[in-house]
Amino acid sequence: MGIRAEHLSYTYGGGTAFAQPALRDVSFDIPDGQFVGLIGHTGSGKSTLIQHLNGLIRATEGKLFVDGENIYEKGYNMRALRTKVGLVFQYPEHQLFEIDVFQDVCFGPKNMGLSKDEIEQRAREALGMVGLPESFYKKSPFELSGGQKRRVAIAGVLAMRPKVLVLDEPTAGLDPRGRDEILDRVKELNHSWGLTVILVSHSMEDVAKYADRLLVMSDGEKRFDGTPKEVFKHYAELEALGLSAPQVTYLVQKLRKAGMPLSDEITTVAEARDALLPLLKGGAPC
Repeated sequence: MGIRAEHLSYTYGGGTAFAQPALRDVSFDIPDGQFVGLIGHTGSGKSTLIQHLNGLIRATEGKLFVDGENIYEKGYNMRALRTKVGLVFQYPEHQLFEIDVFQDVCFGPKNMGLSKDEIEQRAREALGMVGLPESFYKKSPFELSGGQKRRVAIAGVLAMRPKVLVLDEPTAGLDPRGRDEILDRVKELNHSWGLTVILVSHSMEDVAKYADRLLVMSDGEKRFDGTPKEVFKHYAELEALGLSAPQVTYLVQKLRKAGMPLSDEITTVAEARDALLPLLKGGAPC
């Protein structure tokens, strides 16, 4: 049944002289199993928005439904919500608590009241999903690289078997290989588990490659909502919002202006390659 937001608004410091609107009348419906990219410049409201999704922040106005239930109804079980909607913060050290990697990943399932065998089974499965072998189990999470810490933080959420995984800039500061490894794993879980993924990212290349849908935030409002191909057609308007399109979009637009018969829906390097190769070989474009 997914997540549905109805006219969400949120004001920091509400009722004071320092009140600052952070979200303004935001509505959307995310069905189960969708991979959503959430983009916007710094201060656009995207980080505030994702904290609403598992109840860390309560909206000033509006309703938020998870699996058909309004989480703001009196008596709603917020603890259960946070096992259903898992949030991985941009800085993974904020979610690392235990003396070693294995115990850290066990932390969430322990709080769910599961048996020791079930807890450990889930931890092993989750660590395998993010590509961390047993040789990491006894290492301190604080001695790991940035990419390894992110994997542990993601595993800790996956061990609770959420329906929704929210990732706030999970690849910030990583090299291209580390970034691709993490996002490839997440996309695989999206397909194999039917896991709903909400990815906050400043990388237009990443959201074009992995997301099924983009939500674009600016000044606390939702400005665009559509597939990457639909949204990146508005690259000039995105630039006015302090954003951009994938670099390949600009290349394709220049080639189109030069007379090459290319689609304006090309958003990834792979798509550009497949369209250009026939032209360069003298054939018809794909």
